[in-house]
Amino acid sequence: MLSQKTRYALKALLLLAEDEKNKKEPVLISDLAKRGRMPQKFLEAILLELKNHGILQSKKGKGGGYLLGKVAEEIKLGAVIRILEGPLALLPCVSQTAYKKCDECRDEETCGIRILFKEVRDATAEILDNTSLAKVSRVESQITENKKQMYFI
Repeated sequence: MLSQKTRYALKALLLLAEDEKNKKEPVLISDLAKRGRMPQKFLEAILLELKNHGILQSKKGKGGGYLLGKVAEEIKLGAVIRILEGPLALLPCVSQTAYKKCDECRDEETCGIRILFKEVRDATAEILDNTSLAKVSRVESQITENKKQMYFI
């Protein structure tokens, strides 16, 4: 399950991606917090962490705020989740970045649980590492547009 921290991060990144389509100006944390209904102090810490990993850039002073550090197409959800949550694997014995043998396991090659959870990790990584912020933003925009059309029929 994703933490509240990661959910807020993804929400803020999507808001910044939407703003990037319209204008390339930094966005104040207070504006992001208000638009996303997120606590500002918590959001500040999250955005700073994403900035430290190159996902975001910030500008100080008048006209300052945060903006995406790369184009939305280059920011993959898998990378963001790994930054904030750690490995995608549900078991340490299938992690690519934090591997650790399970104490109770006698034979990793024949362990059915390990085999199953490796498949889960691989499928999860495949989806998240190939899904960009831009793609999620497009899906959101399409759903919003479809909803609007339903109300005008």
